[in-house]
Amino acid sequence: MKERLDPPTIAPEGYKHMRAFQAYVTNCGLEHSLLELVKIRASQINGCAFCLAMHTNDARKMGESDERMHLLNAWEEAPVFSPRERAALAWTEALTLVTEGHVPDAVYEEARKHFSEKELVDLTYAVMAINSWNRIAIAFRKQPILTRASAAA
Repeated sequence: MKERLDPPTIAPEGYKHMRAFQAYVTNCGLEHSLLELVKIRASQINGCAFCLAMHTNDARKMGESDERMHLLNAWEEAPVFSPRERAALAWTEALTLVTEGHVPDAVYEEARKHFSEKELVDLTYAVMAINSWNRIAIAFRKQPILTRASAAA
């Protein structure tokens, strides 16, 4: 697959604002490990290879285990995630798949048990940010940066 356009080059002002929004999310106070799980899960749902490669590598550098990342796609059945992480993942899925039924009250109520009002707004911003990055990467076919040689070149 060939990359299409380079958004930072073509529309640098818009990209600058996206990076500023991401900087807010990164520094909002939510645990970076939680933010990486959110980024990975949304990227799995959206099928964004570029973001999956980036955020699994970032999470691994922060100490996240491959086992937990492998189980992220089945987080509801995997016993390795905390209640707070589960609430964040459910929130991430509900927002990412918003056209499939909006955000159910049960998902909101569970998130409110584990996140303050500000944290829930910031978590929402985090989900918004990764969904935006996913859409940019997918639309313009941004190729993943691989740390190992691929099996099929």
